[in-house]
Amino acid sequence: MTEKSRYKSSTDGISVASGWKCNHLTPPSALYGANGMRFGPDGRLYVAQAFGSQISAIDPRTGEVSVISPIGGPIVAPDDLAFDSRGTLYATEVMSERVCARSPNGQVRIIADHVTGANGITIHEDRIFMDECRPGGRLFELFADGRQPRLIADNLPLPNALQLGPDGNIYFPVIGANEIWRVPVDGGYPERFVGDLAVPTAVKLDSKGRLLSTQGRTGEILRFDLQSRNKTVVARVRPGIDNFALSSDDRLFVSHFVDGGVAEILPDGRERRLVEPGFCGPAGLAFSTDGVLYAADGISMAAVDREGSQRRVGMLFDGHFPGFVRGLGTGTDGMLLVTTSAGDVTSYHPLTHEMVEHAKGLNELYGVALAPSGAIVVAEGGEGRVLIISGKEIKVAAQGLARPTGIAAAADGSCYVAEAGRGRIVRVNGGIAPVLEDLKEPQGILLAGDELFVVDSGAHELVSYSLRERKRQVIATNLPVGTPPGVIAKPLMGIPGLLQGPLTMFAGITQDPSGTIYVAADGEGSILALRRV
Repeated sequence: MTEKSRYKSSTDGISVASGWKCNHLTPPSALYGANGMRFGPDGRLYVAQAFGSQISAIDPRTGEVSVISPIGGPIVAPDDLAFDSRGTLYATEVMSERVCARSPNGQVRIIADHVTGANGITIHEDRIFMDECRPGGRLFELFADGRQPRLIADNLPLPNALQLGPDGNIYFPVIGANEIWRVPVDGGYPERFVGDLAVPTAVKLDSKGRLLSTQGRTGEILRFDLQSRNKTVVARVRPGIDNFALSSDDRLFVSHFVDGGVAEILPDGRERRLVEPGFCGPAGLAFSTDGVLYAADGISMAAVDREGSQRRVGMLFDGHFPGFVRGLGTGTDGMLLVTTSAGDVTSYHPLTHEMVEHAKGLNELYGVALAPSGAIVVAEGGEGRVLIISGKEIKVAAQGLARPTGIAAAADGSCYVAEAGRGRIVRVNGGIAPVLEDLKEPQGILLAGDELFVVDSGAHELVSYSLRERKRQVIATNLPVGTPPGVIAKPLMGIPGLLQGPLTMFAGITQDPSGTIYVAADGEGSILALRRV
């Protein structure tokens, strides 16, 4: 099956009500981010997508993308890939703490379990090696028959994609130290190979025995001589590189975890793009006070201009980022209000990277908004509460809700909340009053004058409701939000010590001063613009 978009429904399938027009501000994404890559026996480039629970294969000549293991399938959150001599594909399931094997006929079995943060994997002469990308991570030799893994090294600071060298050492980057280490394959003490790096995310060796490494923070690809350890910069691309793959003739292909882009790096350092950059989500949307549209995209945040061009303004591991970002709201003085999967509420400036912490350790946060009083209101889905944050004081405005997600603050001090677990919108103002019912899974919510706009992710619809006339209208149907119709996605539980879960989806919504409404089409990885004709 070959697809232009990762979502089953086509772009032309969106239907809008009379008097409305819908178009894409940004195009659909082909991948759910791009993580580990490996060439398969068929000559195609296989790409793992942890945040979409999908594995795709790319034709390196044409860029044609085919789904190998789809979202909702037996492989959950694949992060890195390797093939053995029989064509069996091995994948680390980073959020399920497993390593699986997919035979050429498509059957999937588990060969290792309870390996927290299972991440990098490599195969050498059918010997399988894997490490855990977490604080205190371990490095193992695994066995295809499911025997007890052999521990090679432990207490490693965020080890990542690894490779066995010709000298009998396993080389691996350690993100927590910004170094590359090595350890004898048959056991011993790890030693530092090189240091002073910029988030090294992967290492591999070319046909001449030289070590290559990606630098996630700077977008560099480095090459090291194993004997002298001399360093050469092979290429510089945009930051956010996750992994890379080498063909038998040393052609170099890189993947980007922040935007799902995949490209070949040509000998002169230029990119030949196979998959264009896009969104892993997006989730929350908000305009800053200077009029720029921002999108929360899980492990990064993007600014989007009026023509749809994107630029990443912050990402995980850059040292100045709130975390796995989900909800987004307009703050003051260019700041954005942000909720994270770790339960933090933060003000974040996308240009200066200034951060102000408002709350920590709450339970599964979604929408966030600034009330007229200057307080911050937030939907705490895991506890079923609406919270009001004023300075260091946190008050409970409502509780007993069924997974509140989107939230909108009204001028009179009340707020409207999408109660996803009960399929309704409620008004919170000293009590809880139903406003709009019979929805499937409402998420993003927008209050514009006396009109509410709701992204019903479960029904794949945008719904409007007039508070004054109490009249409901479906503005758009067949929206590519949430999981594709008929697909049940398995939960992503996060990575202990690195990415606190659950890493759930959230389709946000916002509006510009002209009245154009923007919807985070998280299913296909785009931003939609809807306006009255």
